[in-house]
This record gives sequence, C-alpha cells and structure tokens, in this order.
Amino acid sequence: MKKLINAVENVILEQLQGMALAHPELKVSLEPKYIIRADAPLTDKVAVISGGGSGHEPMHGGFVGPGMLAAACPGEVFTSPTPDQMYEAAKAVAGAAGVLFIIKNYTGDVLNFEMAAELVHGDGTPVQTVLVDDDVAVKNSLYTAGRRGVGTTVILEKIVGAAAEAGYDLDRCAELARKVNRYGRSMGMALTSCTVPAAGKPTFELGADEVEIGIGIHGEPGQYRETLRSVDDLTTTLATEILDDLAYSRVLREWDRVNGAWVEREEVDEPFAAGDQVIAFVNSMGGTPLSELYSVYRKLTEICAARGIIIARNLIGPYITSLEMQGFSITLVKADAEILSLWDAPVKTPGLRWGA
Repeated sequence: MKKLINAVENVILEQLQGMALAHPELKVSLEPKYIIRADAPLTDKVAVISGGGSGHEPMHGGFVGPGMLAAACPGEVFTSPTPDQMYEAAKAVAGAAGVLFIIKNYTGDVLNFEMAAELVHGDGTPVQTVLVDDDVAVKNSLYTAGRRGVGTTVILEKIVGAAAEAGYDLDRCAELARKVNRYGRSMGMALTSCTVPAAGKPTFELGADEVEIGIGIHGEPGQYRETLRSVDDLTTTLATEILDDLAYSRVLREWDRVNGAWVEREEVDEPFAAGDQVIAFVNSMGGTPLSELYSVYRKLTEICAARGIIIARNLIGPYITSLEMQGFSITLVKADAEILSLWDAPVKTPGLRWGA
C-alpha cells in the first residue's frame, strides 16, 4: 500500500506540523502532542477533552474549536495517547469550571484516560469522565470489555461541546454526555482493510468479492465475512442490527470528583421505537467517496421511515475514519429538544463548521 509519508517514525509529528500551519486558530504542541483552542485556557467554561490513536481524522484534532472540543490528544496511529499528553492538555485549557474527558471504550484509551483524570484531580481541578460504548456489532472484543466506542463519539463531542460553550457546568455536561451515549448506536462494515504505516501491510485480508460486517475503527475483525452485496442490502444489514438492538445494560466506571475515587454506575440503553427522532450519521471509513454514502443514506431514510423513525438531522461524510479503509458506518442517536438545539448551535472547527 502506497503512503504519502517520509519516515515512518515522523508521520504524526509532520502531520501535526502541517495542521498547525493550516489552522493558526489552533495551538499545536509537539511535545507532548496535543491540540488546543487558541483562546485557551477557558476561564469560565468546562473544557471538553477527547483523544485517541491517530488515523481517524478529522476525529479528534479536527474537532477542536468553539462549540466542540477544548483539546484533543493524538496518539500514534491506532494507539492510545499517553496519560501525560492528556494531563498536559488539561493543564493548558482548564479553568475553574473543570474538565470533562470523553473516552472511547478501548482498553488502552480507558486505562490512560483514567490515569490522566487522577493526575488532574490531584492538581485540584474538577474532572469527570464519560465512556462512549455504542457499537452494536460486538459486546466484547480483543480491544474492549463491552461494546466499542465509535460513531456516537462525534455526535456526543458536538452536542456536549455546544453545552459547554453555552455555560453548562461540569455535572450537567457529564449527564448530557451520558444521555447522548445511551441514545446512540452504531455499526460499520469494510470493503477493504487499511494499512498502518509502521506495519506496511494490510491489517487483514479480504478477497475481491468479500466484505467484513461489524468492523471496528482500528481494523478489528467484525461479526462475520460474506460475499459483496448491493449497497441497499448492506445498508439494510447494518440499519436492522441497530434498530433491532434490544435494551443494553452494563456497568461503567467513572470518576467521582467529589470523593476522589472511581465508582461504578449502571447504564441502560433503551431500544429505538416508532416516533423517535434521530440524528442519522453515515460515515466513510476513509476510502469510500461521498457519492456512495448518499446511496447509503437514501436506503437508510427508507428503512427509518418504514419503522416510524424520524430523521431530524443528518451528518454524511468522512468524520471518523480508519486511514484509507473502504467501507461505511451508520450511527443513529435519539434526539430530544435539548439535543437538537445543541446540535444546531454554532461550531467552528477544522472538521465541522456551521453557524459561526
């Protein structure tokens, strides 16, 4: 697989240097690596911080800016950022209103963000954590305990970022983030694998007429492999799994900022029902063009209409990618009046921008 790189060991450094030159409205730190808003620190607003392995652009660095993230920490390709990256990013942006860490449910991310939260708490800064676990394809995998965190992350970062911009306090931002996570479900598929620069070869092999159903965003294997079918059939497969997903109950770990300890809380995701309004997100895994995503969205609207599901807003494009992987994912997030109002609020980031 051909790549536009110089030396493998400098891939992330040079990409961050390019991002800094292209977006002077951001501040980019190269050591440790993080991206923050140019108006940081935020003296009177909650700092919403996320991060993860590189290779998913524009998530997360492309979502830093007014109305979304205060900071993002990029790890190496498909590798979690380190606790010190997140700690230093938090110090650079946080004010008295505190920090909310948004964590995708991958083992490395969870462990490192938890260590960062303890460090931030140790400095006396209010901090809370919320886990995203929306992938209906698997309950457990080699990379997670429970469901993986995928497409709902993008929707959640926009909505909670708007809430922080509007002056929600830390507890209210955290509860909103939990609600969006409970309301969101996702599933993806791949037509091809992707190639991590350091590996130099595809993460997995697919035959010319094969597809992988239920993949993760790092090229993790899915539920099963099958022969390539029409876009309508593939869209129906993913949308049906999302819409038929039953109530999902699990216990999640979060930081209790008052007592300075980790606590467990039960969360239950209720299934979709006729009459629900949703934000529909059709995402390219990196190599699938927008034109093909519109074909997916066409069929998705038909399926939702037949179920009595009302698509109130949509997002279509490459927002959470897996390098050059061909494929797509679908995310549906139930949307009440609060969520829709915050979704419509202005946002000004490299990867998402409207009303600003």
